Amino acid sequence: MANKADVIYEVSWEVCNKVGGIYTVVKSKAAKMVEVYSENYFLIGPYFASKAIGQFQEELPKDFCKAPFEELRKIGIICHFGKWLIEGSPNVILIDFVSFRSRINEIKRELWDWHKVDSLRAPLDYDEPVTWAYAVGMLIERLSKCYENKKIVAHFHEWLSGAGLLCLKKRNAGIATVFTTHATILGRTLASSNVDIYNVWDKINPDQEAYKYNIEAKHFIEKNSAAIADIFTTVSEITGMEASYLLKKKPDVLLPNGLDISKFPSFEEIVIKHRLQRDRIREFMLYYFFPYYTFDPKDTLIYFLAGRYEFHDKGIDIYIKALGRLNQRLKEEKSKKTILAFIWVPANFRNIRPELLENKTLYQDIKDSLEDVKDDVEKNIIYSLMSSKKISKEILFDEEFLADMKIKIAKFMKKGKPPVITHDLYDENDTILNAIRNANLNNDEDDKVKVVYYPIYLSGADGLLNLNYYEAMQGSHLGIFPSYYEPWGYTPLEAGALGVSSVTTDLAGFGRYFCTECLQSDNPGIFVLKRLNKSDADVENQLVDVMFAFANLSKEERAANKLQARKVASMADWKSFVNNYIEAHNLAVDKVYK
Repeated sequence: MANKADVIYEVSWEVCNKVGGIYTVVKSKAAKMVEVYSENYFLIGPYFASKAIGQFQEELPKDFCKAPFEELRKIGIICHFGKWLIEGSPNVILIDFVSFRSRINEIKRELWDWHKVDSLRAPLDYDEPVTWAYAVGMLIERLSKCYENKKIVAHFHEWLSGAGLLCLKKRNAGIATVFTTHATILGRTLASSNVDIYNVWDKINPDQEAYKYNIEAKHFIEKNSAAIADIFTTVSEITGMEASYLLKKKPDVLLPNGLDISKFPSFEEIVIKHRLQRDRIREFMLYYFFPYYTFDPKDTLIYFLAGRYEFHDKGIDIYIKALGRLNQRLKEEKSKKTILAFIWVPANFRNIRPELLENKTLYQDIKDSLEDVKDDVEKNIIYSLMSSKKISKEILFDEEFLADMKIKIAKFMKKGKPPVITHDLYDENDTILNAIRNANLNNDEDDKVKVVYYPIYLSGADGLLNLNYYEAMQGSHLGIFPSYYEPWGYTPLEAGALGVSSVTTDLAGFGRYFCTECLQSDNPGIFVLKRLNKSDADVENQLVDVMFAFANLSKEERAANKLQARKVASMADWKSFVNNYIEAHNLAVDKVYK
């Protein structure tokens, strides 16, 4: 699609500042935007020195930026020009607004005078983004005056940048504007408060509800930005429905979130990496469970849920209840399968449980001892095979080694049962931990579902698994994301791109995007639960059925699902999705530059 805009300023609080999913959006599509707009594409974000290290390379500002930068510096707005150190190396302007924060009350008064944005009760996390966004508006207004006969589009993401859009419009800057809400602030708040938003959003007064939950300041910035922007967009059909009720504005264009699929492994690489990371998870399994009892690692499937600690919105409640029921079902069926179910959700933890560190140390000692005699064992195997002797441990190892190993294994064995959580938490009444107990998931020896609640970010160097987020995904067999509130849903998309089968719902933007009717084949790769207007019990039933059926798939059927998951994920490539952004920009240009 041909672009009509000459210059694009894309504004987000998450440019060079990772907070949530919008960081992935702006970062992963940047290269495609540069392909379209070249050096006339600029990202604008906040300047935080600690966050900028390793992400932002500061450079001398371009000539047309110098005068606006100097003018703003005099009133406490410091602009840093440079490149984001990512694919495409897009131009970036980061704004240090610390010295400008003294103007916050003046800004709040103006927003009230302009659009009745009531910020008298605004929480602490309101002032910073509003100050920054207002400064962005001032910057873009001044930069626009440096161009002659250029069509300029300023694209703002979320309420956090909305004050910049409102500022531009009030000053009649003559710039085309696009506003994208990835999730309405009211919708997310209601869903997190266990309100069934899909059945009440047409029956409530959104403004009154915003006051009820003390989010009116953010809500009114978002509502006014959607109303006043030349083009209003959301990321999915489900969020578009939400916006039409809660913001009283239907989106002009949908901007689904994508990934740069070319940056993910090929299917051949996927198979190799799955085996490698699966074996690392199996090693964790050995020192986590085997001091207490054993089961067959080769007959064990690895399920997981990963994401923010949003117990209801992310469907963590459904996942845990369904695991409890799956455990009983597998027991009743006398299944030979074991399910290792991870919950990778960060929480407020104290430390790694000491017994796990001890288990790991003792396991490593056993492993190191075997490493020392590996060459001798290999020779003994060859001799035995060549001489047709039956291989036994007495032939493979000498008596001294076996005696020493017997002592080490005795130290490794423990009474009791494995914990269901890897770390000690500050909150003894942690919601997830209580849900695990209530689902009767105790990691008893006869349990077919073993649970590991892992309340720490997967950094690749956490002292236990030592896998990063993508590596942990790659080693697993099935990702489970039964979300209630998920405007888009990157996790099942990322899992699919890594060749990992997953479960999502028709309340997640991604699930709804590729499976409108949810009529799925035998090997869909990504399984979609019907959750819209369904009870929790119904969703649990569907999930138990999917998890049970997946556990009984043959190796070949699991491979077919891996391949299909990759194919489905490829539908969400920025290579094609970037055209939606160009369309939004073009519509804004047509509206303003007549």
